[in-house]
Amino acid sequence: MKGALLVAGTTSDAGKSVVTAGICRWLARQGVRVAPFKAQNMSLNSFVTAEGAEIGRAQEVQARASGLEPTADMNPILLKPGSDRRSQVVLMGQPLTDVDAMEYGGLKDLLRAKALESLERLRSAYDVVICEGAGSPAEINLRKGDIANMGLARAANLPVIVVGDIDRGGVFAAFYGTVALLSPEDQAHISGFVVNKFRGAHELLQPGLDMIENLTGREVYGVLPWLDGLWLDVEDSLALDSRSVPVRRPYGRQTLRVAVVRLPRISNFTDLDALAAEPGVLVRFVTSPAELDDADLVVLPGSRATVSDLAWLRESGLARAVQERKRPVLGICGGFQMLGEEILDDVESGAGRVEGLGLLPVSVTFAREKTLGRPVGQAYGERVHGYEIHHGVASVHGGEPFLDGCRVGDVWGTTWHGALENDGFRRAFLTDVAERAGRAFTPAPDVSFAALREERLDALGDLVETHLDTAKLMALIEQGPGDVPQILSKINEWRPAE
Repeated sequence: MKGALLVAGTTSDAGKSVVTAGICRWLARQGVRVAPFKAQNMSLNSFVTAEGAEIGRAQEVQARASGLEPTADMNPILLKPGSDRRSQVVLMGQPLTDVDAMEYGGLKDLLRAKALESLERLRSAYDVVICEGAGSPAEINLRKGDIANMGLARAANLPVIVVGDIDRGGVFAAFYGTVALLSPEDQAHISGFVVNKFRGAHELLQPGLDMIENLTGREVYGVLPWLDGLWLDVEDSLALDSRSVPVRRPYGRQTLRVAVVRLPRISNFTDLDALAAEPGVLVRFVTSPAELDDADLVVLPGSRATVSDLAWLRESGLARAVQERKRPVLGICGGFQMLGEEILDDVESGAGRVEGLGLLPVSVTFAREKTLGRPVGQAYGERVHGYEIHHGVASVHGGEPFLDGCRVGDVWGTTWHGALENDGFRRAFLTDVAERAGRAFTPAPDVSFAALREERLDALGDLVETHLDTAKLMALIEQGPGDVPQILSKINEWRPAE
């Protein structure tokens, strides 16, 4: 078979990423050579491919769902916000420039051409390409020059399904309004809907499904039920507001409490998923000093705006609370840079010399070239592999070696993302943390983070196979957009019974 599909959503966090991953896993299990694609992603959770390209973390997960190594073609454009108005543009895995919202318009022709070239390469190499949209296709203020949603669907003649989050409420209005706000030419590509995160009696939902099909002349391809435990590899910090991570019974006598500082420009917080997967480890994202009081381990995670987030850390009182702690602290990438003695930044913030927290003997100088890599090393006698994404270059002049960073007493720092996904290293690190924190916590000996991620991807594939009309979905992928009516031409032709 040959074909493609665009998975759009009524809103951000409606479930586009997980539905795309689920469809990829379902197709891969059918023996279909499938690849994911997202033309333009705005996210601070990113990953480095084997060829040294930075892409969105969601596309890395979707590649794994497809049984593939991720490549730059799967996410040719990545936007990394550094403030409310400026973002770094990453093109084909490499930094291109920093722009504000208005300047970005001048890049649209170049970026659109590159995105379409990547999609064409994937379509030539694979049987099926499952594309993920960005935000909502009905963001009418952004339609001109759109790359990721209906602009892509029109340019590549893609059928589109729209995913709606029913848990938020208003899903039928969102479906109808999404289509109604589009031009007739865009509407022609909207082929149907998927209801996501449903909890309740299907019988009560059915009248609404019938109405939306009658009102729009489009299929509802299925209703995906709410599934607990799909918290791994979420796309961006918006999901942290509703993120629920179950805490499993501890293997030892006590739990281990981890407080992750939720920085304003937090990045790659997926580093902490592996800790949350451990039985008896409670991971919380915090924003106030009081929330650190009972924490056995405090983590300063990555940041897209290190100097700005360090200033926020001081303003919030968290900096002093971290400096005065007598229990373990871990800094990762931007968090590691904050723990050092000084930061020299004439690149990202232009702030020049900024004093760090002074907990590690490290000086950081921001370079214009971004470091992107997949390093391998050892710690606690265990083999560790990770990935690096940073402009700040750390010069370590003391302490004990710790991966590429250092350790002084109860404080550790490294630029490596993904290190905690290494099972042996994670267990050894947590054992050390628990001992230093005085907790009777013992890591379980048999947790495999890679296996857990595969289980989650299989669960997504099961959802698609069980709850979507896969025969119709397959036909849509193969045949492309069908003949669908303009929604506004039918609005006065059908009314629900009073």
